This record gives sequence, structure tokens and C-alpha cells, in this order.
Amino acid sequence: MTRPIPTRTRRRTRATAVAAATLCVALLATGCTGGSGGQATGSKPEWKLTSQTEKPSGDIDSYSWVSYAEPSSLDYAHAFDYSDNQVLANVCESLLRLNPDYTLTPGLAASFTHPTPTSWVYEIRSGVSFHDGTPMTANDVVVSMRRHLDPAVGSSWFSVYQNVASIDQTGDHEVTVTMTKPDTQFNLSMGGSAGVVESAATLEKSGSNYGNSSGGVNCTGPFSMTEWKSGESITLKRFANYWDPALKAKSGEVKFLFMNDTNARLNALKSGQVDGGWMVPAEGISQLNSSGAGQVYFGMNTAVGDLVVSNLKGPLGDLRVRKALLMALDRQGIINAAAGGYGEVTNALTTPSVWVGASKSALSTAFDNLQGYPQDLAAAKKLVEDAGATGKEITYVTAPIGNDFSVISQATAAAAESIGLKATIKTITPNAYSALFSDPTAREGADLFYTSWYLSSPDPLEMYAVLRTGEFSNYGNWSNPEFDSIVNEAITIDDPAKRSEKTAEAQKIANDQLPWLPLSTGPMTVFQGKRISGVSPSIAFLYYPWAATIGAR
Repeated sequence: MTRPIPTRTRRRTRATAVAAATLCVALLATGCTGGSGGQATGSKPEWKLTSQTEKPSGDIDSYSWVSYAEPSSLDYAHAFDYSDNQVLANVCESLLRLNPDYTLTPGLAASFTHPTPTSWVYEIRSGVSFHDGTPMTANDVVVSMRRHLDPAVGSSWFSVYQNVASIDQTGDHEVTVTMTKPDTQFNLSMGGSAGVVESAATLEKSGSNYGNSSGGVNCTGPFSMTEWKSGESITLKRFANYWDPALKAKSGEVKFLFMNDTNARLNALKSGQVDGGWMVPAEGISQLNSSGAGQVYFGMNTAVGDLVVSNLKGPLGDLRVRKALLMALDRQGIINAAAGGYGEVTNALTTPSVWVGASKSALSTAFDNLQGYPQDLAAAKKLVEDAGATGKEITYVTAPIGNDFSVISQATAAAAESIGLKATIKTITPNAYSALFSDPTAREGADLFYTSWYLSSPDPLEMYAVLRTGEFSNYGNWSNPEFDSIVNEAITIDDPAKRSEKTAEAQKIANDQLPWLPLSTGPMTVFQGKRISGVSPSIAFLYYPWAATIGAR
């Protein structure tokens, strides 16, 4: 989300939005979509997407991995950040498995059916053990899922469950989820943290300590958590009785080291102190590739960098002004300066990678037929004049988080000034910036702020559902009845190809009306040291047991 990350297709809870904002800060601070890339303006580095690195030669005793931050929690109900989920994905598993290519396949649910428009039935896999050796049962699934509905838990994934009427065990190995209304997005979310299964006995025993450094977790993944040294590291150990031979861990141990400082992370990777890490700061890519310590790979991402229009009562309430500002921006220049050139200009709020199962015609409508907004200062200035907005002021809110924040804020203010608007940059603390995504009062007086918003399910409706009238993450309170009707209809359509046709209509409306201003997309980056191989570069590392595939080079 996000940061911000989006919640599926429903209202985001306050807790969810707070987590989303935190992720946005983390993402940008680490340079995944920002950071000084060391590229001259106008230059474009050469890079290509890699879906899978070389197959390992065999197992390895252990390897180390660096994370920009310590997980705030490994409780699946609160795991809503890169630092949390990159660890949790290897320890806990979900009913479905979100693969590196963003397809969904059976996970702890061997299969599922959709017998009525308002029910989902999951056949729970037999022969699966938790890390403590106890067998996983249908009751464990029911208890794990019901936690998201418990106000006392305050799940960050409540939005996924908001249309759930009941969750019941309906057979020895069967769980039925009954909805209050048709909701295709619920099942699509079962490949992430919202679908994780934990031991019911462990949840009861651990209580409020569940998921923290003292309580730990007891799941079914290819690794178990053996040690959590607060402020320092988390160590995972290969689970010998893991149920899926295809993903049995190739390493006996993985140690995650927490390093908040960008230079410290880069130095640890260059020196070989650490074997790998996700989200490589752009300024370090060339250094790492020339260090001889390993290589940076570029993988599939689902994030789009956007300017959130958070005040439609000011000058940006006029569509002509929103279009003018986007036309005034040198978006490629921003990519070069803020992300080292690693990215592409986009006019959509989603990436093609999440349009899984979409029809060709839908993809054409969604991407090929979008209105472009090439830089044209003369035309943009005229739009501002026609709107009677010349001399009017907009406030851009930013925070001292990273070079990319500075680049984007300065570029936006300069673009606004160049077409006759007055622009004020208001700098707030990182914590206050996080509040923009959770507290409407924090957005008072703000016209624009930046987000890098990724999707965590293989469906673009996750993006457009949050822009419906009244949704929590519709920060500018944008409202379009036609858009709402299209999205609401799409959510009820089971067939992904047919659903994509309606979603493409929603994307075209967003492209035309610009509730948020799309800037760019960029790849997910990962560094793989010379001792190891087997990583799948993809943002799916947040939910897929990626560490299990890594072994000796």
C-alpha cells in the first residue's frame, strides 16, 4: 500500500491505513522507487526483468539477508509492511499461494469451490504439520480466519473480510465462508496475509505475545523461526517436515539482519558480510554490480508512483488544472533524478502485471487506449487560464525521508509555478506524513502528496475499489457515480476475463478524471551475492516463500 498500500476492494480500517503509510515511507526511504541514482538527467540505464536466477547447484548450510527495518510484528493479522512480510512469507502460509508471476495456486487449501455467489468452500490439505509437530486441522483454519473479524484483534486486513457473514467448519477437511453479498475479491486475497493459517492452540497460548519477539509464531512454512534478537536479527531454520517437496528449503538456516542506514546496507552487501537483500537503493546498483560481490536483478513490480490529489475544493478540484499539472511535469526527468532512471512513465494507476486472466480487449482498453499527458507547458498554462486558476495556490506536503521525496516535491512545485499556479512546499515529519494516510485532519490544507501504491492480489480492482465514493483511502473524496457503478458491478463478476472488461472501463475513467496523478512504474530490485542463487525477483516476495528456493551457487 502506499506507501501506501491499498487494501483490497473495501474500506480500509484506521489501523490498515496507518500500516500502509508506514510502508510508503519505508519503500521510498530504501530507494525502491527513489533515491539518487547517480544517473545524469536524460540518461537511461540498461536493465531487464528477470523472473528466475540460475538454479542452485545444491543446498547451503546458511545465508544472510539484510532488511531496511525490523518487523513491527509477525502476527499475520498485523503484517502489513515489507519488513514484516518478507520474513513471514517463509514461515507462515496461506490458503492459496501467490506465485512470483502473481498467479494464484492451491496452498494450504488443496482446492476451493464457489458453489453460490455468496459462498466460498475450501478443502483443507491433509498431512500438513505446524512447526511444533501438531497436525493442521480445519478448526485451525476457522480460528485463524475469524481473528480478522474480532475488533479486539484490530486486523490490518479487516477490509478483506468486511463482507463476510460467517466462517464455519463444514466437514472434516472443509471450511465454508459465507458472504453478505457477492465478492470475488475475497478469494483473490487468500494468497496473502489475510489467508494465513496459524495453530489455534498457539494463538490461545500466546495471547497478546503472539507474533512478537517473545511469543513468536507456529505455522506451516518451509522455515520455522528459532530466534528473534530485538533490534538486531531474526533467524529461521529449515523445517524438516515441510509438506511440499517442491519448496523444501535449500538452506539449513537464514539470518535476517536489520540495517536502517542505506550506506550500511550497501557496504554490507558489497563486502559480502550479507548475501542478499530486497529493494536495493538506486544509488547503489552500479556500485554493487561492479563490486564483484554479486549482482542486482530487476523483477516484476505492481507499484505505481502517484501524486494523491487530497483536496478537490481548491484549484485541483477543476479537472483542467489537474490535467495541466500532469502535463507540466517532466515525468521522465523525475525518474532519472529520483530513481536513477530505473522506471517508465505511466498514465495508469495499475501495472499490467496484476491483470491476471484479463482479456486482450480489456488490456487494450486499459493501456493502449489511455489518454497521454506528454509535457506541454504552453497547453498546460492555457488550461489553467481557462479554469480561472492563474495565481491560485496549491500546497504540496512532503517529508525529509529521502532524496526522491525532495526531487518529486521540487519538480511538482516548479511545474505548478511554470503554468501560472503558486506552489508552496510544506515539509512535515515522517510520522506526520504517515498520518496523511490515516487521519483526515492531517490532510487539512494539503492539496497533493506522493505515494507508491502496490497491489497485493492479482486483480486491478484492488486499486479502483479504494477510489469509490466514501472509501477510506479515497483521500480527496473524489466521486464519480459511473465509476462507482462499474467497479461495484465488476466485483460481482466471477470470470476474470469478463471482470477485466469492466475494470478496464474504470481505468479509463480514472485516466480521464485523474483523481490521482500517475507518474511512473519501476522494477522490484534484489541483490544476490556470489555464494547463493535461486531467487525469484518479484514483489511476490511479500507472500511467497522465496527464501526456500535459494541455495548454493
